[in-house]
Amino acid sequence: MNAERLVAMANDIARYFASEPDHAEAVAGIGTHLRRFWEPRMRAGLIAHWRATGGEDLHELAREAVARLAEG
Repeated sequence: MNAERLVAMANDIARYFASEPDHAEAVAGIGTHLRRFWEPRMRAGLIAHWRATGGEDLHELAREAVARLAEG
């Protein structure tokens, strides 16, 4: 799956969690969703995009969640 599609999907998830009033919970929720429902190749592709571009085009919440995923 290409990075553009992965970014679009991650941004959709982030927009859903953006209604969460607690910023940290929103970021954690996105990370949990990505770990539970995305296959490892998809997560790896999104992390590679984040590393290569600094998270260009990612929603702020998604960018933070991907950074946490990349840390392990």
